[in-house]
Amino acid sequence: MPFGSISADKITNSDGFTLGGSGAAMKNRIINGAMVIDQRNAGASVTPANATYTLDRWVAYLSQTSKYSVQQNAGSVTPPAGFSNYLGVTSSAATSLGATDYYIIAHKIEGYNMADLNWGSANAKTVTLSFWVRSSLTGTFGGSLQNNNQDRSYPFAYTISSANTWEQKSVTIAGDTSGTWGTTNGIGILLWMGLGIGSTYSGTAGSWSGSVYFSATGATSVVGTNGATFYITGVQLEAGSTATSFDYRPYGTELALC
Repeated sequence: MPFGSISADKITNSDGFTLGGSGAAMKNRIINGAMVIDQRNAGASVTPANATYTLDRWVAYLSQTSKYSVQQNAGSVTPPAGFSNYLGVTSSAATSLGATDYYIIAHKIEGYNMADLNWGSANAKTVTLSFWVRSSLTGTFGGSLQNNNQDRSYPFAYTISSANTWEQKSVTIAGDTSGTWGTTNGIGILLWMGLGIGSTYSGTAGSWSGSVYFSATGATSVVGTNGATFYITGVQLEAGSTATSFDYRPYGTELALC
């Protein structure tokens, strides 16, 4: 018999490898972080309206329409090693940002999938966001984590050093000890990746705020340059202060989660 022991929540084989139990926890709270699944568009380019889903679980938010397109594997560049797909954004115009403008790719993490982080309490856990990114632009880019009430925001910044080159980034974020965070079947955490955010919705990077911020002050505007590209894959949000290897799940599991 190949199994050493069987209990109600796990199976341990004779060499000590365990299936189930705490070892099977959802390390990566992002679903479709490798951008493999695109049920709505099947790889076709889409120019989204506000609050339009693009690749599965990834939503486009925008204050003005027709400013960028989204496509799985846009531009047909080679993804980073270990990945086959990416979400690609292409700017459709040189758009000047008004104070209240916003252009975003977002991901909604269900409350059940982040309840163990204990955000909104003194026991809030630190998390690390990591991802691969490639852009035709260089400089400081930004995004934020936010609660569903949109009264708690953590703007973050990262740097793209080389144009048209895949770079891996990680941002460590102390868990929020304040605010109300959903822990059931509503939205638990909103992840915003900024493509161009006006001053009203941009805040100082690196701390929690009671304001509505989608990105960090001074971040590069992708939509500000006609034809600019922004590609992303391997997105992972996990508990802890260190980025670990990407959590690949079986395709059927990822499809069911989507």
